[in-house]
Amino acid sequence: MNSVMQSQQSLRYSVAEAMQRYFEDLDGQDATDLYELVMNEVEPPLLAAVMNYTRQNQSRTAEMLGLNRGTLRKKLKQYNLL
Repeated sequence: MNSVMQSQQSLRYSVAEAMQRYFEDLDGQDATDLYELVMNEVEPPLLAAVMNYTRQNQSRTAEMLGLNRGTLRKKLKQYNLL
């Protein structure tokens, strides 16, 4: 298995493990807005890491993420990364 596939599996495992811990911590209580919660936790470091990797090149970052450059700028502003 190549390293990209291993990284994808590791990331998938990490998310699943984090969610399992989150549900255990809820101790039977209901949860709401999980998608928003996860995206607000995951998206900023993802954007920051790719921006760092591309040396702050927004066009390249947008391409790597599969986003429109305008959408990327909106997200960077949303998370105070711009």
